[in-house]
Amino acid sequence: MSVQERKERERAERERLIVATARELAEQQGWEAVTTRRLAERIEYSQPVLYSHFRGKREIIGAVALQGSTEMAAAVRAATATAVGPRARVHALARAYLDFAERNPAVYDAIFQLDGGLAYAQEDTPEPLKDAFAALLESLGEVAGNGIAPGLFTEVFWASLHGVATLTRSGRLPPGDTEARVELLVDRLPVD
Repeated sequence: MSVQERKERERAERERLIVATARELAEQQGWEAVTTRRLAERIEYSQPVLYSHFRGKREIIGAVALQGSTEMAAAVRAATATAVGPRARVHALARAYLDFAERNPAVYDAIFQLDGGLAYAQEDTPEPLKDAFAALLESLGEVAGNGIAPGLFTEVFWASLHGVATLTRSGRLPPGDTEARVELLVDRLPVD
């Protein structure tokens, strides 16, 4: 291995460590606790080293959002892969999405609530964000119904899931009724 390859590998490892540490700290104490000073202390590197990877907290949030989007897409695909029939796939998708949001609140916030400097629904949207939407579209597109654009249907269904996730987490919806909400939403699909 050349010196250059070793340096690139070490840089990538430091970047992964920064993102993992930010994510862990955010999940434990909230994003307010994630500062470059605290991250530098936890990873035992100086703040300038941190800034050589990320210009600040906003870019770190963006990196967590990209990583989380990849994980969410994988969770949705894994859940829908074993479901039999369109309605079962959509139900599995909804459960996987809501479970991901519940298990990873700080990551979910990084993806959907916080400013990570990422472009959404644009030509320059990063691939992990596009892929997360594609994971939803794969199952939802087949149940959109006649005359309804699959992408538009997916956006509306996704917005519904996002609403359930955020309103439940904020205490505005009782958590015990989440399954009933999923059933109600899935039962309204134009599929037998």
